[in-house]
Amino acid sequence: MKFKIDATYQKARACTIKTSHSTIKTPVFMPVGTAASVKALDTNDLLTILQTNIILANTYHLYLRPGDEVIAKLGGLHGFTGYKNSFLTDSGGFQAFSLSDISKADENGIEFKSHIDGTKHYFTPKKVLDIQYNLKSDIMMILDDLIALPATKERLKISVERTTKWAKKSIEYHKKMQEKGIGNEQNIFAIIQGGVDFEFRKISATELTSLDFDGFAIGGLSVGEENQTMYDTVEFTTPFMPKDKPRYLMGVGTPEDIIECIDRGVDMFDCVMPTRNARNGTIFTSYGRLNIKAAKYKLDESPIDEECNCYTCKNYSKAYLNHLFRAKELTYYRLASIHNLHYYLTLTRGARESIIEGRFNEYRKEFYKKRGKK
Repeated sequence: MKFKIDATYQKARACTIKTSHSTIKTPVFMPVGTAASVKALDTNDLLTILQTNIILANTYHLYLRPGDEVIAKLGGLHGFTGYKNSFLTDSGGFQAFSLSDISKADENGIEFKSHIDGTKHYFTPKKVLDIQYNLKSDIMMILDDLIALPATKERLKISVERTTKWAKKSIEYHKKMQEKGIGNEQNIFAIIQGGVDFEFRKISATELTSLDFDGFAIGGLSVGEENQTMYDTVEFTTPFMPKDKPRYLMGVGTPEDIIECIDRGVDMFDCVMPTRNARNGTIFTSYGRLNIKAAKYKLDESPIDEECNCYTCKNYSKAYLNHLFRAKELTYYRLASIHNLHYYLTLTRGARESIIEGRFNEYRKEFYKKRGKK
């Protein structure tokens, strides 16, 4: 991986990340393709229509189905899916934690039951890297001890200690595997934990950044805490993260969250929100959200967003999208997902441009002004 900072505006950064598969300009939003597929979209939609340079896939889901060994035999994620640009794979720890009825972490890993068939499995720092070596993703996230919030100081302490312990095992194992010729084109990111406790965030960030990872993520947020609490935690944490490596905020979030966290020094984002909300009838626009199933759009010939130049807005009306949603036509999911992802991608691309031009503060103010906020 090659990384460089192209411009800064106060804490906000515009950077370039080069992997073996693509060049990624930040700030960047990464569409979530949990099971090696962004729901309702195909590879052409992602490469040609949306022009994405990186998407996310999930280790937990692909390990269970179709199996990482199957994907390895079919050329890794790139050969399997036909998506030629970069993949980031989550370690699967969050899914083991959230989807299993009996998820249980101990000093060595996480035991969980498959949400598909109830079989028992055990993730360790080495196991999740072995899976990701088979997936051949460009950026691999290591196993961390994620906990629900609010949490006691005792549990936060255990989480931070385990996360550091597992990080050390992960980086040592990765170096050994690279010596064997495995994973030499794959990059490895650690995940800072600590809940919303500044003391533990500092400990976790300090311990992890002393290790030779290619990038660092902030994990364990956007799990029910107040927005301002999340922003304050991000603002506290980013100064402890290296300036010369990517900064990734996991699982965040709303357009407002993204703007606020770019302002606090974050480079990379992912979230299921644009595609999940699209499927449920919620559309993101320059002026806020709209509910496409509302009766008032039945005869509305205008596009979803007059300011948007996405494939959907250039070709279809609110009336047509309203009809497709109400008729439960599958085409609706594709068109709405293309629009929502285009909105998110355009938001971060616009932020990058404004940082380079030294006007991010104005960009942020205009973003809120259109929504009638601030």
